[in-house]
Amino acid sequence: MSLEKSWYSSATWLKGLRPISSLFRLLVLRRLGKQRRLGALKAGIPAPVIIVGNISVGGTGKTPLVIALIEMLREEGYRPGVISRGYGAKPPSYPALVTHETRPTEGGDEPCLIVQRTGVPLIIDPNRPRAAQRLLSSHDCNVIISDDGLQHYALARDLEIAVVDGVRGLGNGRCLPEGPLREPPERLSLVDWVVINGAEGCSGLPKLENPPVSMQLAPTMLTSLVSGSSISIEHWSQGRKVHAVAGIGNPARFFDTLRALGFEPIEHPLADHAEITPEMLDFDSPLPIIMTEKDAVKCRDFAKQGCWALRVDAQLNTQFRTQFLKRLAHVPAQQTGQRNGS
Repeated sequence: MSLEKSWYSSATWLKGLRPISSLFRLLVLRRLGKQRRLGALKAGIPAPVIIVGNISVGGTGKTPLVIALIEMLREEGYRPGVISRGYGAKPPSYPALVTHETRPTEGGDEPCLIVQRTGVPLIIDPNRPRAAQRLLSSHDCNVIISDDGLQHYALARDLEIAVVDGVRGLGNGRCLPEGPLREPPERLSLVDWVVINGAEGCSGLPKLENPPVSMQLAPTMLTSLVSGSSISIEHWSQGRKVHAVAGIGNPARFFDTLRALGFEPIEHPLADHAEITPEMLDFDSPLPIIMTEKDAVKCRDFAKQGCWALRVDAQLNTQFRTQFLKRLAHVPAQQTGQRNGS
């Protein structure tokens, strides 16, 4: 059994790693306490910073939430920009601007997807404060969303949103390496909102100031990787059996989504952020291929007819929207700048 599967099945052999896990947990808490005492969480950048992160290793659904927040902010007249580490990216230099023409090898698959979906100004840099400063100096933005970075304590922040996979939850609730957590569960009690992806709640959460927010990822359409044209799922007429490719944190979620839509997926799970080559899409049976949007950005240069990306949109309740916008509006005025039409 792999380490990841052991985390989510509470395998007993993991207890042998508890001394290392306990030390890791202690160091994390000391580091967080030090940064909070120094005030690094709330100082240094002249615009509101919204962190969208998680405390688990692997994907939880942050990218759809980032896209939803971008759209929400624009509807309210804000001018958002995004910063990201750019996991796996190898640009010529940092900080680097990600555009529609940026290849995922240079910009990272998730940043490229966010830009292609929204056209938002996006800067990647492992040094996120430097990315934020470059974003503000080169683009007309008055609010910053950090795609991940919950543990990057040197980055000033005003609002924190932690995303939890509603299916996998927090696993065995232990920190690395005994469990999947980069911070202990009680870290969630310090964020502004905990968003549960795909469920109303999950076990193992600490006592929260606000009830967890439910987020559903709703499939909306299928987009051809060759032509760029989109069709509604209801108009799919190429047969129910398909090859399904998913290089995300929890590929099973994608396969389950396809089954719920009436497809019969032949599963091809990949590691999160896995590189995809043309040969990897050369399957024995000539069936249509449906993949995640994140994987699709890596395949557009060599995709063949019959390759499709499933678009999903994050659905959040109106109560969260109201709370979020109200909290953002109360960030000190000198940080918010002017909004369009205000």
